[in-house]
Amino acid sequence: MRNAAISEAPSATSPATADDPAEAEACPICRGAGFVRRPYPIDHPRFGRAEPCDCVLQEREDQRRERLTRLSNIGALARFTFASLNPAGRSGGDPSFPAAIAAARAFAEDPRGWLVLSGPSGTGKTHLAAALANRAIELGRPVLFMVVADLLDHLRAGYDTDDETLAFDRIFDQVRNAPLLILDDLDGASGTAWAREKLLQVINHRFNLALPTVITLAAPPASLDPRLATRLLDPSLSRVVTLGRAGDAAYQEVGGMSRERLAPFQFSSFETRIPGHREEERLSLEAALEAARRYAEDPQGWLVLVGPNGCGKTHLAGAIANRALARGRSVFFAVVPDLLDYLRASYMPGRELPYDELFDRVRTADVLILDDFGAQAATPWAQEKLYQVVNYRHVSRLPTVVTSDRSLEELQSANPRIVARIADPRAGAVIAILAPHYHLGRGAPGPSPARPPRRPR
Repeated sequence: MRNAAISEAPSATSPATADDPAEAEACPICRGAGFVRRPYPIDHPRFGRAEPCDCVLQEREDQRRERLTRLSNIGALARFTFASLNPAGRSGGDPSFPAAIAAARAFAEDPRGWLVLSGPSGTGKTHLAAALANRAIELGRPVLFMVVADLLDHLRAGYDTDDETLAFDRIFDQVRNAPLLILDDLDGASGTAWAREKLLQVINHRFNLALPTVITLAAPPASLDPRLATRLLDPSLSRVVTLGRAGDAAYQEVGGMSRERLAPFQFSSFETRIPGHREEERLSLEAALEAARRYAEDPQGWLVLVGPNGCGKTHLAGAIANRALARGRSVFFAVVPDLLDYLRASYMPGRELPYDELFDRVRTADVLILDDFGAQAATPWAQEKLYQVVNYRHVSRLPTVVTSDRSLEELQSANPRIVARIADPRAGAVIAILAPHYHLGRGAPGPSPARPPRRPR
């Protein structure tokens, strides 16, 4: 990233000096930055805002476009324009995409307030943001495009360098005061607590001054840190545009539960009266069926189904998935051991679906089914990846169905952090199915029948 700090405009009798002779030669006022903050009174509407330097106002149009492109940090995304967008969305069939294009075009023509583009990976958010940036450059407007993960890296590195052009204060000031700032993938970078706090300071500064800002993120803005969410959702400043699911993302699976295999799993075909079952076993099946039906009508938070292999847990999870698909929601059905294997393999170069994109799809699916939880290899890596998925969905209250043939006590012993999320009574319900394997009878192992089923809230 080229780091050209916004300069304070000097007085007419006090020309600027520069530590960098090349920058001073380029312009003694702005030192090559192209923009200055002029000494307006504090009550002036332009107070604190960056304005073009005199050298910018005098340059030719082709020179201006080349300079703006160089300073924008747009890089290879310069090829992303409104003309190259598919009006139906990146993968086609997204009814929300034409409205998103219109909003981005309007913002590029007249950048005021904030534009927030929200939607899962693959819906075209970055293309829209880049097209907006490139249109602003065409119109002669300055813009700074930053992927948030890269920005946090720049800020961290700024403390460990003697290079003035990379110093933290210079980068931080440039980002905070850019005339138009685009922050791509706001929720896709973890960073340290320090880096996240610096990012919040950038957001807060731009919010207070109502500086034009475009933000893209995968999760709904309401699921972010409340300090960020309140700013992104402020109706007086921000417009939020939600993009639909990617065209091929309505149903995804890892572990072999294809749409053809999923189709027979319906509530109507779930048997609760099976010859040889005891009364308490039949009642547990009926309670599980009723809980799953209620959950499918209004999926929120967690539904955890525990019971022996073959007792019907996957059938009920599949029925919930089919109901969600019928109502136009996206579903990710993952057999947990296979999911972890797939995530490990996605680190390898040349994979069709990179790790970050796959992980993001799992985390942000409208409805996530985690089938056969507890059977995964308990490596630290596997536990950490599962915890990241579970914690994200717990905080965001995204609908998640978990099935396991282990008791909560067994799961708690192996995965205490995860169970603290999925068994949180404030976020959902745990249903224990006491019936044995449909074909094998009571010889099949399963969780202790001592835990009664709890109906969902």
